[in-house]
Amino acid sequence: MEIFWETIARYNENTWVVQLAITLAGIALTTLLYIRPTKATKCVMKAYMVFLNGWIAGVYYMVYGGMRSYHYILAIFWGILALIWLWDLVTGYTTFERNLKHRYLVALLYAMPFLYPLLSWARGMEFPMMTTTVMPCSVAVFTIGLLLGFSRKVNLLIILFLCHWALISFSKIYVYQIPEDTLLAASTVPAIYLFFKNYFDQNLHKETKPSARFMNGFLIVICAVIGVALSITLLHGLLNP
Repeated sequence: MEIFWETIARYNENTWVVQLAITLAGIALTTLLYIRPTKATKCVMKAYMVFLNGWIAGVYYMVYGGMRSYHYILAIFWGILALIWLWDLVTGYTTFERNLKHRYLVALLYAMPFLYPLLSWARGMEFPMMTTTVMPCSVAVFTIGLLLGFSRKVNLLIILFLCHWALISFSKIYVYQIPEDTLLAASTVPAIYLFFKNYFDQNLHKETKPSARFMNGFLIVICAVIGVALSITLLHGLLNP
């Protein structure tokens, strides 16, 4: 646990200026996506997501998380997310068409990354040893909020990966004493439900190959496999510090 918080402190101390720039860029691009959703804006937003997930993989885990025994696995996890966003940028699969149905939940999810440092401060943590807006769980909850706000057509593979991250956060609450992660674990439950409900409502009546029912079962199996694998990795890191 001490190593975990030490790596966070080093990460924040050395990258806080860049983190601030990344956060401001995210706010600006998200705002632009709402007020001027042009093709160029959507492409830049996807490029930003490629960079953001790549930053978590390369900088947060590989550079500053190197002291953690399992850091390379989590770096691969976020690296895959960066590649998925890159594929989406090339293919244009996610259309970023606004969905007004869940705007209140979306607003809550957008606020979550800023609640992370506030909760750390409220429980007596001080900078640099505290959670910030450019950390894995903050990025995960922002991404879920973004895709839920534009959920007409989204890449469910991204949602699938972030769903696993939210489930893994439950173990981190106890293993590393991070009550802040309850924000992600709890707030994403309704979001994940809405994503999959929207998908199956659209496709359950269609003759698709594979079928929507098959995809439902397949996603559940994949969730279980990745969730178990990451949980075992975290447990191994706890027992073998």
